[in-house]
Amino acid sequence: MQEGSTAVIFGAGSVGRGFLGQLFSESGYEVVFVDIDEPLVESLARRGSYTLRLAGLDKVEDLTIGPVWAINGLHTAQVATAVARASLMATAVGVRALATIARPIAAGLAQRWEAGQTTPLNLIICENLPDAPNLLRGYVRQALPDGLKPYVQERVGFVPAVIARMSPVPTPEQRAAALTLIVAEPYKVLPVDRAAFVGDIPHIVGLEPVAPFTAYVERKLYIHNTAHAMLGYLGYRRGYAFGHEALDDPWVRPLLDRALDEARRALVAEHGFEPVAFQEHIGYLLLRFANRALADPVSRLARDPLRKLAPGDRLVGAARLAEKHGIRPEGLSWGIAAALAYDNPDDTYAMELQARLAREGLTRILHRLCAIQENEPLADLVRSRYRLLLEEPQWQRRP
Repeated sequence: MQEGSTAVIFGAGSVGRGFLGQLFSESGYEVVFVDIDEPLVESLARRGSYTLRLAGLDKVEDLTIGPVWAINGLHTAQVATAVARASLMATAVGVRALATIARPIAAGLAQRWEAGQTTPLNLIICENLPDAPNLLRGYVRQALPDGLKPYVQERVGFVPAVIARMSPVPTPEQRAAALTLIVAEPYKVLPVDRAAFVGDIPHIVGLEPVAPFTAYVERKLYIHNTAHAMLGYLGYRRGYAFGHEALDDPWVRPLLDRALDEARRALVAEHGFEPVAFQEHIGYLLLRFANRALADPVSRLARDPLRKLAPGDRLVGAARLAEKHGIRPEGLSWGIAAALAYDNPDDTYAMELQARLAREGLTRILHRLCAIQENEPLADLVRSRYRLLLEEPQWQRRP
């Protein structure tokens, strides 16, 4: 137990409340959430707890997580004070918000160090970007006075984590019924980079310090995230609302299985994972994806195709790793093509992608967005599947 200790979590959403809050609370920390959702912040601060609904394959149970507190992220001075007093921190805000939270983090660190506090402070980074720790470290360092910049390397651990618990974003209807309620699956493992901590590694329920961390990052990215993307983009083409529906579809499932087999063989070749255990890992993952109680929306799985089509991300990155090991990415190329064809009018980044495709054409977008050259075999695979998605009747989305 961490009696008298405080954990500051930036982001009170699906990962913050749906995962980190539980782990830190069960480990004896008082949890302080930092978020800009003012109604949620007020409700958390007023109640001092929230309900976490664990929706498993065979049962659903409600847990009360507390004690918790919450601060509006726009109140920089209050956030800085919380950082100055923190025993542990975490981020789950999305990579686009890292620059914003760096300023109050830097202000809190400055308070801490100017008061003579030299105890290391570790920051567990739960963002879907491999370079997020270095990115946030740079933002924080930039926001500090010159005399304090050297302490960042010595006293702050920017610790990457692999988030594999599934927790859908609450719907407007769910928020209206119970603002602080969050639903998640019971899966309770948080792999982190053992080598990234400064000082002692804290004792946290579910925390698994691992090394080498890159293998675990790529396994999550090229299996879990790739599968979610495939279900999101292909499921959208088939007109589904939820990922578990797409998983059962006779057109989607064979392509998903083929893509995961390509990624699995590439990862075994790259990192030496034990093949049988790895196949069992994938089987368990697909069992979790079939959990209807989670009701994980296709729109969440597919959102922000611009980011998910980046050269090192879940689709193109997995295809490149397959090519590196002599594996033709037949299934993975379907995922890339479906992401390019994603035209959900409710997704700002999907609309930006479609506007760029209309303006620049597929060949140029493949080059500029995915770093796939015009004459590559991968480009041929993606182009052919893109045409099929736009032309064949089974892929024509129906309202």
